[in-house]
This record gives sequence, structure tokens and C-alpha cells, in this order.
Amino acid sequence: MENKKPLITRSNRCNIERETARGKKGMVATAHPIASQIGEKVLKEGGNAIDAAVAIQFALNVVEPMMTGIGGSGFMMVHHRETNTTKIFDGHSEAPKAANPKMFLDDKGEVIEFKKRSTHATAVAIPGILKAMDAALREYGTKSLAELIEPAALVAEEGISMNWVLMEALELFNYRLGDEGRAFFFPEGKGFKEGDRIKKENLAKSFRIIQKEGISAFYEGEIGEAIVKAVGDLGGFMTLEDLKNYEITIDEPMWGEYRGYKIASSSPPSAGGPILLYLLKLLESYPLEKYGSRSWEMYYLYAEAMRLAFSDKIAFLADPRFNDIPITGLLHDDYLAERRKMINFENRNNEIDYGNPWKYEGKAAKNIVRQPDDMEKSETTHFTVVDQWGNIVACTSTVEHPFGSGIMVPGYGIFLNNELTDFDPIPGGVNEPGPGKRPVSCKCPTILFKNGRPVLTLGSPGGPTIIASVFQTIINIIDFKMDLKSAIEEPRIFASPGPLISWESGIDMFGKGKLESMGYQFGDEPHVIGNIQAIQIDPDTKELFGAADSSREGTAIGLND
Repeated sequence: MENKKPLITRSNRCNIERETARGKKGMVATAHPIASQIGEKVLKEGGNAIDAAVAIQFALNVVEPMMTGIGGSGFMMVHHRETNTTKIFDGHSEAPKAANPKMFLDDKGEVIEFKKRSTHATAVAIPGILKAMDAALREYGTKSLAELIEPAALVAEEGISMNWVLMEALELFNYRLGDEGRAFFFPEGKGFKEGDRIKKENLAKSFRIIQKEGISAFYEGEIGEAIVKAVGDLGGFMTLEDLKNYEITIDEPMWGEYRGYKIASSSPPSAGGPILLYLLKLLESYPLEKYGSRSWEMYYLYAEAMRLAFSDKIAFLADPRFNDIPITGLLHDDYLAERRKMINFENRNNEIDYGNPWKYEGKAAKNIVRQPDDMEKSETTHFTVVDQWGNIVACTSTVEHPFGSGIMVPGYGIFLNNELTDFDPIPGGVNEPGPGKRPVSCKCPTILFKNGRPVLTLGSPGGPTIIASVFQTIINIIDFKMDLKSAIEEPRIFASPGPLISWESGIDMFGKGKLESMGYQFGDEPHVIGNIQAIQIDPDTKELFGAADSSREGTAIGLND
């Protein structure tokens, strides 16, 4: 994994100095400079990667409220160097007891349109990221939760400058804001300008309460009571008992291999890890390096592979506590060989659909319920940290769609997620809503190992495009020998089972035209796909190279003393 001079192609806002860094004693990569600076400060003061990650998550709650926060969820992967173990602290959201399979149908039994069902209080799931962080901190951390909240609390009290990322989110998604959020971001009906300073006193108040009382204040105390009231007042059904009874799981990662690298990624209820490994295994038999990263052949392979993978993801992935999931069948060499036969290099194969992985587990196929393709683009954040001892954290956290449900808890400044809309709206499938169930996710925090040593950590936001962003970045590094920053900035595409391909500015126009002649449809305009944050580790020198995606105010900071 060499580091050559990067070729920047994805964003006209690229800032190489801010977005890349080298270090020997630690590295932080996040989507916002303040969050990265707070992570750096924790490492400088002797904290480890787990300590820094907790501080970063609280900071991102302040500076990226449309992406993440303690009212949401996340998957926090921790590689602990001393014990050489890798675990996922799964703080994924969970459905309240009153959730039911028909909760997203109207009185006529028809699916409630997405905008309405995703901004209603019934979309709010039990938040889990706070419990996941607390559990990781208790197992591996060296600093107290109160100490790690302090930098974010101070930033919230002192105020943040409105950056272009938040301003753009408010411009595009202000329709998702409820009354409290709208009053906060548009006081007296007037919006802020880029560069304006905005204080978050209510959010700081919530942080101070948690500092004093611990996470019990959120799950069964003052903050929890305010959450339940806010949801109930708007027609939702979460109870304080739901919050009290919520428990995270500590999961084994999904493990796989690609061209001599061992890969650890998320496990169900996230489809991120299984589908990442599916895609890489599907493509491993092709001589990708011969095609070129912007050839029509690569775009074709990416598109057909994603159509195959996401057809199976939609049909089979769900919460393993409630469903039998054919993971072994999906990743079976013979099943993938069967799926690979559908890739013909001649046209968009209209026969692509979900397969039957069950037969590779000796089981009968199960009924599949088709779902509407009406979801809007989701937003999330990813960050990663490596410390001087070699501990690694890769965390993807979210409130789901921009500003989540749009519900801001009055007096406490916390946006609540809308993650229940990740369930299928039409009952009968594996991913239907139900009490205590976790909706399927695509979060994909990932660590690559070579000869038993970690060499790369990365992840991305973006709903299903998370997986597309991560697997294309990995292929750019391993197959096309790009340096880390170039691999991140290389224009990406995304394809789901439908006919449409999403694309980024900079893709080859001949390749795009070739695919159009093969039956694909491309969106009228390019748009950003994902937001990779990554750290590369030289296994011999231990030097760290961090790179942040230019599509936000990504910032990588390295420590050298």
C-alpha cells in the first residue's frame, strides 16, 4: 500500500493540508475539524483510541446534528492491540414494544409515503450509541465519560460556526424539521448565514446532566422522561420502560478475505459487513487491475455486482435475533459462482433478482415480500482513530435521515432518529417491524489485516451507498494501487436492483455512455456518494497515514510526539 501523490477529482472544496496527515503516535480522521481536534487533544493527553472516539462522538453531535447524535445509533468496532481482539459494540436502534408489522400502513392498508412516515414520532427507535460508547469505555477506556464529554459541552456552550455542510443540509432538508428544530435553526423565521455563530445551550445542558448522573439520566432519568414526552406528544409510542430495557450487544465481526487481506466488518443486523464481503468475493476472480479504474468494464462489473448483492440484501438480511439468515449460503463459493454467471459484459441483465442461498445450507427457500423503493437518501457519519499503542476504533453512527425524525427534544437539544423507517413498510418479510427488533442497516466500519497485523481502517456514511463507497475504496487501494487519498477521491458509482445508476462528477464519460448503450439509466446530475474517513498503517514502520473525504469538512490529524 504505497502513498503516491494524490489525484483529486471528487470535490472543488478539496483541502489536502486539512484532509491528509502523517503521524507516528496516533491519528484521527473525522468529517469535521472540531471533532478531529478534540480527538487529537484526548490522544495528546494520554487517552487511548477508545477514549478519543467517545469524545469525538459527542463533538460530532454538536457540529453534525443532521448526521449523528446521542438520539441515534451506531456500530463501534474496536481492535484492542494488547489482547489482539476485534469486537463490535453494537449500539443499533431497537423498536419499542408497541411496534407492529402494520405500523407504516394507513387505514386503507396502503404504505404511508416516506416523507410522512419518516418525520413522524412513530419512526423514532430506541437510541443506542450512548450505551455502546459507555460499554466500550468501561471495557477499554482510560478516562471517565464525564471527562470525555467536557470538550463537546464547552463547544456547545461557546457556539459553533455554521459551516457550508450544515448550511447545505438546512437548505435541502429543512422540510424535515419539527417545530422545535425549526425554531432553533430559523429563529423568527429567518435562517443563519454561513459563518454565523450558534450556541447550543440545551444540548450542553443534556451533556452536563450525563456528566453528573451518567447514562442512566438518558435511559431512565430526566432526559429519558423528556424524550418519551416529546415522542408521545407527537403521536409516538416509545415508553420509559422501552428506554430502561434497551441493551446493546457485543458482536463478533464478519470476517472474510480478499487478495491476501483479512477483513473484519460489521455483522447483522447490519448488512454492511456481509454485503461488503459478498461484493469482494464476487469480484475477486476478475483481473480488475487490467481494466482500469474508470473503464466501462469496471463500471459494468460494479453495477452488476451491486445489483446482485443488493437483491440478496433486501431479500435476506435482518435482525438475527428474530430471523434465520443465510449468511453461510450467501458467501458460499458455489453460490457466488452461480451468481457470477449472470454477469455477461453484454448488457444490463434484466434477469437479475435475489437468488436461493438457502440450498447451500441444506434448507428450503423462504417467502420474499417485495417492498417499495421510496426511501430518501440517508445521512450518517463515520470516524476512525488509531492510538500510539495500536488500538483502533472505527465507528459509524447516525440519526438516519437528515436531522433524523426532525424531532428535537424540547429543552434538551437532542435530535431523535427515524431509524424505524429502515424496517420494511409492507409486512411479511424478514425485516418487518416488531417489538424489540432492530431494523436492517448498511453501516460498514471495517478493518483490513495483512499477515495478522492491521493495515487499514475505513468506513463511510450514506445508507446503502456506504457499502459501495467502502468496497470501491478497498479495490482502488488493493487492485489499482492508489494511495489512500486518491482511492477515497476516485469518483464512485452506485447501483441498486432498479435500473438507475447514481454517479459522481469525474467518472469517465465514454464509460457512462457505454453503459447507457447496454441498458442502464444514469441520474440526470452527479451527486456525492459516501464520505470515507480512513487511516492506513504501515505494518513495519508503524507510520500512520490519515485521509478524510473532501465532500465534507473532513480533517485528518496525526500525532508525532
